[in-house]
Amino acid sequence: MPTDVAVRAEALVKTFGSTRALDGIDLEIPTGTVLGLLGPNGAGKTTAVRILTTLLRPDSGRAWVAGYDVLAEPNKVRESIGLSGQYAAVDENLTGFENLYMVGRLYGMNKPDARKRADELITRFRLTDAAGRPAKTYSGGMRRRLDLAGALVAEPQVVLLDEPTTGLDPRGRLDTWEVIGELVSDGATVLLTTQYLEEADQLANTILVIDHGRVIASGSADELKSEVGGEKLEIVVADEADLDAAVRVLAEVGAGEPTTDRHSRRVQVVVDGGPKSLIEALRRLDVEGVTVLDVGLHRPTLDDVFLSLTGHVTEDSQ
Repeated sequence: MPTDVAVRAEALVKTFGSTRALDGIDLEIPTGTVLGLLGPNGAGKTTAVRILTTLLRPDSGRAWVAGYDVLAEPNKVRESIGLSGQYAAVDENLTGFENLYMVGRLYGMNKPDARKRADELITRFRLTDAAGRPAKTYSGGMRRRLDLAGALVAEPQVVLLDEPTTGLDPRGRLDTWEVIGELVSDGATVLLTTQYLEEADQLANTILVIDHGRVIASGSADELKSEVGGEKLEIVVADEADLDAAVRVLAEVGAGEPTTDRHSRRVQVVVDGGPKSLIEALRRLDVEGVTVLDVGLHRPTLDDVFLSLTGHVTEDSQ
């Protein structure tokens, strides 16, 4: 595997009974970048992570992590990765500090280095006040932060984060995003599965969308959004009687058929001209004597991408 590629998978297949969790997945993560693995619930994201971390054997296909074959050299893979799963894997009877110290010792650190690393991560993840308390007294968000800290103890080359911010409050999520950014700045490679579309938009260099075990789209967030179509021009009129005139105007300036919500007096259409289309629409509406209460120009979101590709929205939008 080329040295500029940190993770590669080829034609991964995994079945559980009659369920085909992975159906020939290919992926590649260049060194020092973030791949966002997105898909509806049950798409196969966690199965892929479990194979790449040697926790599960594929039925067929091959994968390499940090240059090591996950089947032929599993111990080398484990030495090179950090993993934070969907559920916090901490020893509830140990304190926060003891959890991280134990992980350091298991990785072969001497006692002073393990203590130093544990202290660094306790501070980094805002757990200082709780460092001496048993983890069973921690809130769910604190346990998630402790688990993520544990994944980083050995400063791994590749970090696999399976929905790392689930259960965190907004501050905790922002802190985690900052840590992920720092990891990449330090040269680490990250595979991120997430329910939060804005998380992938914020962090991922490349996004892989999977559904029913297959890759259905890949590219940057901007590239995926561009596949959905142009920007959407949306207006809200003051009087329901003006809706027909508004629909006529937006049909003239838009690139498609307008949609209407009479209850909210809202009309929406895809446009190619961006701000120029908005200005032209307002000019024509003024000529028609239509009073506009609200107007907006919206780029497609990753929610739109999901709806377009899979026919349904992601878990967090349901």
